[in-house]
Amino acid sequence: MATCETCGNEYDKTFDVVMDGERHTFDSFECAIHALAPTCEHCGVRIIGHGLEADGRFFCCDHCAEKSGVEGLRDRV
Repeated sequence: MATCETCGNEYDKTFDVVMDGERHTFDSFECAIHALAPTCEHCGVRIIGHGLEADGRFFCCDHCAEKSGVEGLRDRV
């Protein structure tokens, strides 16, 4: 059995995620999201979907990007 790096649970159905060449072990998608998903620079929520990026800054939506001074991003065309 392996141990989840987020919650410490020992579980027989863990899975690994390789990100930037580093292997991570989790017992649930919830723990993987908590550990690896980027956070919105404006509101702090975890970005689970596509999100938006401008100059290396991540946002959950164009509203948060605009509130942070980024112009020209749109959630949809």
